[in-house]
Amino acid sequence: MVETRIAVRHRVQKAATIEFGGVAVDCTIRNLSTTGALLELSSAVRIPAEFSLVVPGDGLHLPCAVVWRTEYRMGVHFN
Repeated sequence: MVETRIAVRHRVQKAATIEFGGVAVDCTIRNLSTTGALLELSSAVRIPAEFSLVVPGDGLHLPCAVVWRTEYRMGVHFN
């Protein structure tokens, strides 16, 4: 398979929170780059197309847009 991403993603396992409309949903970041990430959820929760990703361990608060999703995983692009 040919890699077409703009930035190289690095495998990680970081705790994070998806925040939208006063709701916070825990997730795990499975891979990360300067342009986006792969997020894994522990349950099938409906997440909107745009939200904030908070990574407390790194002090990050990143606006995101969903690029693709399955029941428990989603690829996001940082806005």
